[in-house]
Amino acid sequence: MAAGNNQGGSALVVGAGPGLGFALARRFAAGGMSVAMVSRNKERLDQLQAQGGPRLRAYAADATDTAAVHRLFETVSAELGDPSLVVYNASAMLRGSILELDVGSVERAWRVACLGGLLVGQQAAKRMVGKGSGTILFTGATGSLRGGANFAGFAIGKFGLRALAQSMARELQPRGVHVAHVIVDGVIAAERNRDWRAQHGENAALHPDAIAEAYWQLHLQHPSAWTHELDLRPSAEKF
Repeated sequence: MAAGNNQGGSALVVGAGPGLGFALARRFAAGGMSVAMVSRNKERLDQLQAQGGPRLRAYAADATDTAAVHRLFETVSAELGDPSLVVYNASAMLRGSILELDVGSVERAWRVACLGGLLVGQQAAKRMVGKGSGTILFTGATGSLRGGANFAGFAIGKFGLRALAQSMARELQPRGVHVAHVIVDGVIAAERNRDWRAQHGENAALHPDAIAEAYWQLHLQHPSAWTHELDLRPSAEKF
C-alpha cells in the first residue's frame, strides 16, 4: 500500500536548533526534501546549513509574530514551493514556583510554546487544504500531559499546544491533512548533557536522530492508519 505522502517537495522546521530541530532537517533532506530551517538566531542557522548540505536552507523569523510568520511562508513557498511537511518544534522552558513566577515570563513562554504553533499551523493548513494533502507535526513534552511542581509556566503552553493539535486534527484530517502531536517524554541527548548521559547510560536520553526517524514515519503514514498522538521515551525512563 502506498504511503500517505510522496517523498520530495519541501519541508519547514520551526525551532531548528542544533539538537532535535537539526536532526529533523537532516532526516527530511535525506528523504529527498528541500528543508527550510527556521529560528530567530540566523547566525546559528547559517552554521547548521553549512553542516547539513545543499538541501537545507536557513530562514530567520520570530514564530510569535503574525506578520513574520506570514512572510516566512510566502518566502519559503516562492523559493522552495509550498511545504508538504511542517514541524513546530519551538519551545521555551520556564521553571519556578507558582508563588514567584513573573507574569511577563509566563506570557512569553506561552507565546513560544502555543501561540507560535497556532500561527505556523494556520499558515501551513491554508496551503495544504487546497491540495488535499500534507503533514503538520507539533513537538510536545512531558508537560503536555501533566503540570509538575514548579513547571506551571512551561506546562500552560504545552497543554495549549496539545489542544491546538487535537482541534486541528479533527478539522483538517477529513480534508487530507495529517496533524500529529509528538510527546517527547524525557531528556534529549545533547553535547551539554554528555556527563549526565555518561553517568546514567546512553539509553537514559532520547537520541535526536531516533526521534527524527519517528517524525519521518508519521509523514509517510497512509491516511487509512494515521497516528494523531505518539509518545516517545528512552527505555530507562519511568512512566
